[in-house]
Amino acid sequence: MQSILKRPLRMAMVSALFTPHTGGTETHIYQVARHLAQAGVDISVLTTNHSGDLPAYECVEGIHIHRVRAYPKGSDLFYAPGLYPLMTQGKWDLLHVQSYHTLVPPLAMLAALRASIPYVLTFHGGGHSSQLRNRIRRMQWLALQPLLAHAARLIAVADFEIALFGKALRLPTSRFALIPNGCDLGSEAQAEPQQAAASCRTNGTSIVSIGRLEKYKGHQHAIAALPKVIAQQPDAYLRIAGSGPYKAQLLDLARQLGVAERVEIRAVPSGNRAEMAQLLSSAALVTLFSDYETHPIAALEALALRRPLLVTHTSGLAELAERGLAPSVPLNSTADQIASAMLAQLRHPRPAPQIELPTWEQCTTDLLKLYREVLSEQTSRANQTLRRSPACAS
Repeated sequence: MQSILKRPLRMAMVSALFTPHTGGTETHIYQVARHLAQAGVDISVLTTNHSGDLPAYECVEGIHIHRVRAYPKGSDLFYAPGLYPLMTQGKWDLLHVQSYHTLVPPLAMLAALRASIPYVLTFHGGGHSSQLRNRIRRMQWLALQPLLAHAARLIAVADFEIALFGKALRLPTSRFALIPNGCDLGSEAQAEPQQAAASCRTNGTSIVSIGRLEKYKGHQHAIAALPKVIAQQPDAYLRIAGSGPYKAQLLDLARQLGVAERVEIRAVPSGNRAEMAQLLSSAALVTLFSDYETHPIAALEALALRRPLLVTHTSGLAELAERGLAPSVPLNSTADQIASAMLAQLRHPRPAPQIELPTWEQCTTDLLKLYREVLSEQTSRANQTLRRSPACAS
């Protein structure tokens, strides 16, 4: 076991989705994994190939990506039995389970237990477009409690998660670690400007809404408010940066409201930081009207670039509002209320104050320190077991 701490760490991150899919969790994994690779860690991402059109294996920026099929097709349950042998036969020093929402995390934790591999889990929030799934969320936590209780650490990306999950899972705070997401877009704002600018409209007042195309992400609220915004700000247009199953409904809403020409929906690949930086830098206003966010990366990136920001007053977004980093609107605001708040930010923008935000390098450093602590604790327990064994006593 001592050799584990002296040779390069061999570890796997397990997630239902990874690049080229976009989203906060996917961005987190990509950023952390590539920084770990740069630090000399032998890092793999074990994920799914839901559509079947992605390679089963590829290496990107030193990250070994293994994909298996997930079932049923078109569902977000992600039953992926092919992950089990990858996890149990990979001779990993550590598994890092990313998120808990699908069928991938319990499979990963069970595989780690049976293979005697230590594992940690990062929650990554709990929003969902299905009201049923939201209502049964606490039942899901209780069902996962035995597996979560065996995790070497449970990682929160926002303060409120520790109290929330600690109480729900009946686990002491000592089992949790707080490691926020990083935010490094400021340094990318001038990188590859010609490539990034080609993807952004340069005329008019740009309003940017970022996030996976799910109902709970709230892009529809920005569209619903857009006609009233345009009435007062005639050159305004909305760019929605994301991909997902709710795209058709969003486009239909824009057509119904007569603003289809003012709404553009297109994802920015998680690895193209220059394009994201340019998109946000060009925004007169960045909005996040999500029902639930834990530690919203898009909001942090807008703050890092000192762009005016408007959010809903809920979960991790409320933390930003309460810290004076962005104005907020109530979660159930009407289109008129949201339009008024958007216009107020456009006419009299309240730029984000200059603050020190966490970086992905710091996030990775903190995670690597945590991994080492977990392995050291495992070594100590193994040594104590050996000293207590009858063979050693004799």
